[in-house]
Amino acid sequence: MSTGKSLHPHIHHGIAKSAGIIGIATLCSRILGFIRDIVIARLFGVYIYAQAFVIAFRIPNLFRDLVGEGATNAAIVPVFSEYALKHTKDEFWELANVVLNLLLIILMAITLFGVVFSPIIVRLIAPGFIAFPEKLAATITLNRIIFPYILLVCLAAYAMGILNSLKHFVVPAFAPCLLNISLIVFALLFGEGIKGLALGVLIGGALQLCVQVPVLYRKGFRLRLFKNFYHPQAKVIGKLMLPRLLSSCIYQLNNFVDSIFGSLAWIVGDGGVAVLYFSYRLIQFPLGIFSNALSQAILPTFSEQAAGQEHDQLKRTLSWGLRAVFFVMVPASVGFMVLALPIVNTLFGGGKFDSYSCGLTASALFYYSIGLFAYGATRILQSCFFSLKDTVTPTKVAGLALVLNIVLNSIFMFPLKIAGIALATSISGVVTFFILFFALKNRLGDFNLKEISTSFLRILFASLCMGAVCRLALAVFFPGQGMFFKILSLTVAVCSGFISYIGFCFIFRVKEMQQVWVLAAGKTRIKLFK
Repeated sequence: MSTGKSLHPHIHHGIAKSAGIIGIATLCSRILGFIRDIVIARLFGVYIYAQAFVIAFRIPNLFRDLVGEGATNAAIVPVFSEYALKHTKDEFWELANVVLNLLLIILMAITLFGVVFSPIIVRLIAPGFIAFPEKLAATITLNRIIFPYILLVCLAAYAMGILNSLKHFVVPAFAPCLLNISLIVFALLFGEGIKGLALGVLIGGALQLCVQVPVLYRKGFRLRLFKNFYHPQAKVIGKLMLPRLLSSCIYQLNNFVDSIFGSLAWIVGDGGVAVLYFSYRLIQFPLGIFSNALSQAILPTFSEQAAGQEHDQLKRTLSWGLRAVFFVMVPASVGFMVLALPIVNTLFGGGKFDSYSCGLTASALFYYSIGLFAYGATRILQSCFFSLKDTVTPTKVAGLALVLNIVLNSIFMFPLKIAGIALATSISGVVTFFILFFALKNRLGDFNLKEISTSFLRILFASLCMGAVCRLALAVFFPGQGMFFKILSLTVAVCSGFISYIGFCFIFRVKEMQQVWVLAAGKTRIKLFK
């Protein structure tokens, strides 16, 4: 990622530093999340209680996306970032209280609605469960118990948005770790059954919120509960939020569509809902550590550049962000495809997670991996649209992707079973990326398409060669049975892939290695390629 053409290279280093903080926090959260998923997988496999948890937890995840990654990134951070530059602290916190009061009213109504109508909600999301009364009853009960988590996690997301607009990333980034810790502890304490999962979710949500409150108060926030419900900028946030909420709803509808198709056990096989959950959780690991962290860190900079009409600098930042995502996501995609079965076997295999569960999960992981680069790059493109206060275009594109996903699910689930649903998601994700990319290009003008495409191809060649090394290492080193040999073999394959990828990046002259060297060396510019 050469900074030679950038007017302000320190901006990219500032973004990278913020993204690094978020990435480290997300890494901790993802590791804990893996431990959580391993505990759940080995306690429940892909059978009744695992499927009940996946479906019941999907609704809170919807609202986490709507208010967290949706409203926060699309409306709260851009508006509050600009407002902080142009107004006093008292005015800033007055707006924060108005938004909080409005949010509380909406969330309390949604929570009450969800608890009352859980039976209908579950039947809509997982119609295949209706044929299995025990599975349906467990899912409805769990959904009712954990629905108040929506209130907690959305308030935590609001706090994150306020702190991110003030460019404070550390505490909000580490907060999700507490949810995973809570789920691990309570699942182990209570063992099989839904009580441990339910308590883990609720207490984890409360901890995510509570840990951010002291930081808000240190920054100057003072709670004025239900004293004021009007502010002109609250209307601006609402106007920006509504299309993004619709876009997020459409994105989540994609997940719900996958759940609907995955619940049709007589077509895709038993445990489809849980298989999709565990495989997609693996995909979320590199996305959360890098792409989500980068998109979250880059948004305030995008917003400031857009507000200051610095479109040339905005385009340079956008190009840099996309190339950074490709540099990490393309090799991650190839690595997952090559090592799908060993990864699933090593991480989840054991207990009730039998060979049937491993095989289906690895198959879904393989096909999900095809779209990994597109998932990550789309987050960067969406952040750029949000900074331009355009939430309509991403919404329209998300609607198109939803229709495409439904059509492809209907086609692929018959020949490929559960893997067909994963393939449909990947294809719709790639289509979404290209539509958003060229829509943004038409709006901003050229943001160095040649450099981006050249970088992508060089990274792809390096990644394919890395994949061959991983496959060879897996076949040659420690091919024995047993958990020790599984871990050792996978470790050797991953390390071989990592080292070889660095080497192939030099061979194929991938310039993004230069930026990695710059950040590692702490210098402003090192020319590795001339």
